[in-house]
Amino acid sequence: MAASSSSTFSSSSFVISCVLLLTASSYLSSSVVEAQTTPPLVKGLSWSFYKSNCANLEKIVRDQLKIVFKKDIIQAAGLLRLHFHDCFVQGCDGSVLLDGSASGPGEKSAAPNLSLRAEAFRIINDLRSRVHKACGRVVSCSDITALAARDAVYLSGGPDYKIPLGRKDGLNFATTEATENNLPAFFSNASVLISDLKAKNLDITDLVALSGGHTIGRAGCTSFTERLYPSQDKTMDPKFAANLKVTCPKTDTTNTTVLDIRTPNVFDNKYYTDLVNRQGLFTSDQDLFVNTKTRPIVNSFAANQTLFFEKFVFSVIKMGQLSVLTGAQGEIRANCSARNPSKLSSFYLSSVVDEGETEAF
Repeated sequence: MAASSSSTFSSSSFVISCVLLLTASSYLSSSVVEAQTTPPLVKGLSWSFYKSNCANLEKIVRDQLKIVFKKDIIQAAGLLRLHFHDCFVQGCDGSVLLDGSASGPGEKSAAPNLSLRAEAFRIINDLRSRVHKACGRVVSCSDITALAARDAVYLSGGPDYKIPLGRKDGLNFATTEATENNLPAFFSNASVLISDLKAKNLDITDLVALSGGHTIGRAGCTSFTERLYPSQDKTMDPKFAANLKVTCPKTDTTNTTVLDIRTPNVFDNKYYTDLVNRQGLFTSDQDLFVNTKTRPIVNSFAANQTLFFEKFVFSVIKMGQLSVLTGAQGEIRANCSARNPSKLSSFYLSSVVDEGETEAF
């Protein structure tokens, strides 16, 4: 897609966009859920879980990711997506990191996860190695994944925020069927997505805010060419569609393109500006603006980046606590890709200091 595509939209679309952005503030009180500073914490998680046994944990992770992203900022999107795909399938337990075994294929092999970046898995295991070298085997892979996602947001221009820690790693991965049934699909409309997230106790504001993760990253042509061929999706801006057809001339093209045409490597609110201008890549993106329930929230976030950041932080912390394992549940993996050998499992569990307090910050 040509670099100039990020600014190519019709004058009429621009006028419509301005009107929508100017009027968006009228929706804030009725359509966007009033947020606490943070959502309630699940028992067993804490804002200072590793204070006594791995006080430098967050510095170790962030310092290494600064190096990684300086070389290749696209890895930020890969790490953020990894956290999402972990949490939506049997909770934030690091199960997506596990390789398959004699019991069957791992979650990595399920169709929605085939596009997860192999480098993201390698980065998590590298971080685990660094953390365990510094502190011993006391930090779970699921916590490292959550921290990496937070730093992916911050180091690409988004908000910095604290996250509760204390997750344990799951002992098993989900089946292929369970994985496919629990990951929201890029071809789903907003009504389906609302229903999918409601089943996980995530509301409409959470849906729109978490979708903002698509402000960074890339996608393969096959994930959206059904909007181009055989007939063009009428909700798509014609010039945007024309540029996509250059990148993806056939339905089976293996090329990729950016998710946010304005600032593809910066975590900001321009994703919502894309939606207002009918330049969302996936059906699951653009329908957030089409749907009357989610459109006011899209307008609000397009008009106010600070508001988007506030709601995103609330929602990602909320998502990051889905069905977590804590205390004596699960284990702390020596290798994020494999369950611990049985003799080591009990040792790692007994060696962990479980603070379990949930003090405010």
